[in-house]
Amino acid sequence: MLRRGLLSVRSRLTAGDVDEAAAVLAERALELPELEHARTVAAYVSVGPEPGTLALLDALRARGVRVLLPALLPDNDLDWGAYTGPDCLVRVRHGSRMALLEPAGERLGPEAVQQADAVLLPGLAVDARGMRLGRGGGSYDRVLARLERAGADPALVVLLYDAEVVERVPEEAHDRPVHAVVTPSGVRRFR
Repeated sequence: MLRRGLLSVRSRLTAGDVDEAAAVLAERALELPELEHARTVAAYVSVGPEPGTLALLDALRARGVRVLLPALLPDNDLDWGAYTGPDCLVRVRHGSRMALLEPAGERLGPEAVQQADAVLLPGLAVDARGMRLGRGGGSYDRVLARLERAGADPALVVLLYDAEVVERVPEEAHDRPVHAVVTPSGVRRFR
C-alpha cells in the first residue's frame, strides 16, 4: 500500500520537477564527506520519475571516482560494470518490467560492489530509523547481505524526494538501515 502510494506521487512529477530535484540532489550529495573522499562508488542510473542520478554520476567521474553501475541478472541479483560516461549506457528490458539503463562492456561480478567506499541505493522511502523501502525485488537486499558477509562497511546513501522521508516503513528481518538520506532540502544521517 505504501509502495503504491509513493509510486503514484512520483508518477505525477513532471520532467522539469525531476530535473530540478536531480541538480539539487547532486549538489548536496557531492558535499557528503563519504562521497568527497570515496575512490569507488557503486551507484545506479535513475529511470522515469526516480530522483535523478546522471548529473551526480558525471560529477563523481569528473572527480576521478570509479563509478560502478548495476546490471540486473535473471535471478534479480546484480552484476556490476564501470560507468565511463553517458555513452556507455544501454537500455535493457527485463521481461515485462521497466527498461533499465545498464553499463555496456565488461561485467565485474556481483562481488565488485565490495570495493565501494559508498553505495548509492535506490529507494521509495526511508524512515526515522534509516530503514529503506525499495521496490520489492530484493536486488539491493542481496547487495547489502553480500557486503555484510564480506565484512565491507561502505557508506549507504539513499537519494529521495523530501516527502519520501516518512515516520516508519515496513521492515523485514533481512532489512538493514542506511547511513544517510539526501533530499532536495538536506541530508539526514542515521549513524
